[in-house]
Amino acid sequence: MGGLKKETLQFLKDLKKNNNREWFTKYKSRYENAYADWLGFTGELITGLAKIDKKIAAAKFQPKDCAFRIYRDIRFSKDKTPYKINFASEFSTKQGQWDVPGYYVHINTADGFMGGGAYMLQPVQLQAMREELSLNGNKFKKIIADKNFKKYFTLEGDKLVNVPRGFEKNDPMAEYLKHKHMLAMHKVAEKDILSHGFAQHCLEAFKAMQPFLHYIERPVTNP
Repeated sequence: MGGLKKETLQFLKDLKKNNNREWFTKYKSRYENAYADWLGFTGELITGLAKIDKKIAAAKFQPKDCAFRIYRDIRFSKDKTPYKINFASEFSTKQGQWDVPGYYVHINTADGFMGGGAYMLQPVQLQAMREELSLNGNKFKKIIADKNFKKYFTLEGDKLVNVPRGFEKNDPMAEYLKHKHMLAMHKVAEKDILSHGFAQHCLEAFKAMQPFLHYIERPVTNP
């Protein structure tokens, strides 16, 4: 399993400096080559994930089902640059729905990250996840303390300043209850992205993340 081509990252670096339609149109063949490289990499991850996750196997994804478009929606944004300067792919049972636990990989001009979890939860989902954490916190702590999880991941995402309403301030899981999202993140450097073992590295990290995903999946998908 391979990494990405140097030309793919160089395209993103050049796009960052020339984020306009004229430049993009002139060098569209470079974009097409870079995107093809990303789709090939995404396909490797789909094949690997299908071996360790029955739901991904059953979904029978194609790379284009998982890869995000490079075109930005600028209708309601102050930033009018037309293109993203990253490539990203998401692998979950409900593509495009951030509140469904899944796997994610993202590269930009110099580095990237992978991880997963649940993002932009609906209020009822967030409440269900917090109740699960409060009631079964020891199981969650055991999962995130596991050496395989800690080898790759840290918990990230926006947090409340105080323990949310409805929970005791001295709840043993108080710090985790403050999370607005529940995300496990693992950062990677450019040398990792370009290495021949990058896809395998992603898959090993994703496998280590599975107990975390399974824990949050039940309350979030069945609140």
